[in-house]
Amino acid sequence: MSNNTELREMSDEQLDATATEAAQTLFRLRFQSQSERLNTPSEIRKNRRLIARIKTIQTERQKATS
Repeated sequence: MSNNTELREMSDEQLDATATEAAQTLFRLRFQSQSERLNTPSEIRKNRRLIARIKTIQTERQKATS
């Protein structure tokens, strides 16, 4: 996964793409957790936190431009 410095170095388009990919992965993991047993249940938490980090960075950038 990406850490905060890697995320902050990304452009807005890259952040959007990463957030979309993480949201799709999170959906698949949630679906899989309900239908069968997950090999790594911690992946759900990691994806949720990644999405939260991305949204935080996007909000900070929006406030900086305002």
